Amino acid sequence: MSRPKLRRLFAAPMLFVVLLLATAFPASADDYTKTRYPVVLVHGLFGFDAIGGVYDYWFGIPQALRDGGAQVYVAQVSAANSNEMRGEQLIAQLETLKALHGYSKFNLVGHSQGGPTARYVASVRPDLVASMTSIGSPHAGSKVADFVGAVLPEGSPLRPLVASFVNAFSSLIGALSGGQSPQDSLAALKALDSAGAARFNALYPQGKPATACGSGAAVAGGVRYYSFGGVSNSTNWLDLSDPAMIAGGLLFGGEANDGLVGRCSSHWGQVIRDDYEWNHLDEVNQIAGLRGVFSANPTSVYRAHLNRLKGAGL
Repeated sequence: MSRPKLRRLFAAPMLFVVLLLATAFPASADDYTKTRYPVVLVHGLFGFDAIGGVYDYWFGIPQALRDGGAQVYVAQVSAANSNEMRGEQLIAQLETLKALHGYSKFNLVGHSQGGPTARYVASVRPDLVASMTSIGSPHAGSKVADFVGAVLPEGSPLRPLVASFVNAFSSLIGALSGGQSPQDSLAALKALDSAGAARFNALYPQGKPATACGSGAAVAGGVRYYSFGGVSNSTNWLDLSDPAMIAGGLLFGGEANDGLVGRCSSHWGQVIRDDYEWNHLDEVNQIAGLRGVFSANPTSVYRAHLNRLKGAGL
């Protein structure tokens, strides 16, 4: 019998065996990011969940985490407001998720001002929070916010005028993303400058570093605290945000920074890493995933962190 005939003779039985084995031993689903508690992503200043339901603030990250088995929600709080106001909005959203799905706690992941926002919730409602992770958050304030405050000091006639434009811009962001939260850019500025950060930290110190550039308590009030940060300004010449990050970086006087937040300012709780080759927007895979050729993939870093939470029983 010829070889072609032999192949045809055995092809059908072999296919049957393969299908039988596939049925008996189905491929296991990816559960690399399957944490015990759902994950809630909290955006920063001028942030959103998705513009027009199309463009995500967390570009490609939520779906990548879901693909690994995680339950992921994207919060929508004021684009510009105080940490406390944004935190209260976040609490309301967590309470809604708890009522709808029966969740007991959440893993909060905040970028930029989303970090202090999540910290506020972890402090005043620790019953709702299993862990708080911040990425590129100005826990000690931002020198960029200090500079804006110096250019537009209290009493300056330009201050309310500029604030009105910024509030209008923030309201537009909210409208495009389907939100109706109140906007207060001056409250946001006070929350993000060095003096405002110091006041906030005195009220909500859980996880605060023991030294200016050290780590804080990994667990406080039953909540685990983690932080990450970047130290690059210009990372991809195609990225239209790079000039702004370069300009912001000049205000740090030689301190390593991501264009908006200093390396040490990003520290809170257990510092996982503070020197990723990312600028402030790379930290959430913006813009459209553009970053340095040799830099770490933000999506992979988030996946690895959720696996860390999973390993900790969170």
